[in-house]
Amino acid sequence: MTLPIDPETRVGDLLDAYPEAERILVDLAPPFAALKNPVLRRTVARVATLEQAARVGGIATSELVASLRTSLGVTGQPVDDGVELAGDVVPDWVRSSRPDAVIDADGLLASGMTPLTEVHRILAGMSPGQRLDVHAGFEPAPLIDALRARGHGVDVSRGTENQWLVHIRRR
Repeated sequence: MTLPIDPETRVGDLLDAYPEAERILVDLAPPFAALKNPVLRRTVARVATLEQAARVGGIATSELVASLRTSLGVTGQPVDDGVELAGDVVPDWVRSSRPDAVIDADGLLASGMTPLTEVHRILAGMSPGQRLDVHAGFEPAPLIDALRARGHGVDVSRGTENQWLVHIRRR
């Protein structure tokens, strides 16, 4: 039987069952790099839950649990535990915030600019946790992939057939 990954899972138990979870946690939030410290790993990680770790990392518990489940390939766990799995619903950070900046990708392209360059420029001036929304008449898959690869929170929704909205939370 696999270890359940839910808000009450102890970080130490998770790391024992899934050593690769350390990399996933560090990628999700820089404060988790402290898990590399053997003293912290033997003490705090043994008692801290994923819910507590999410608060330390500044991310939603549902996002942390869903990311771990997805990245570790853990399936078949109940979804009625209060955790919103990625793709099922709008993440907490989108529902509970308004954008700090908005970009029109179509307008940028029409003026000869690339949305990715402008997104990086704006994100560089934002604080961690701030949100940027990108409106596009197409699914900007390369932009989405590049932002996720850099560790930013990304949620994509589709309005009408030619309307996409990309919510980006600076890491």
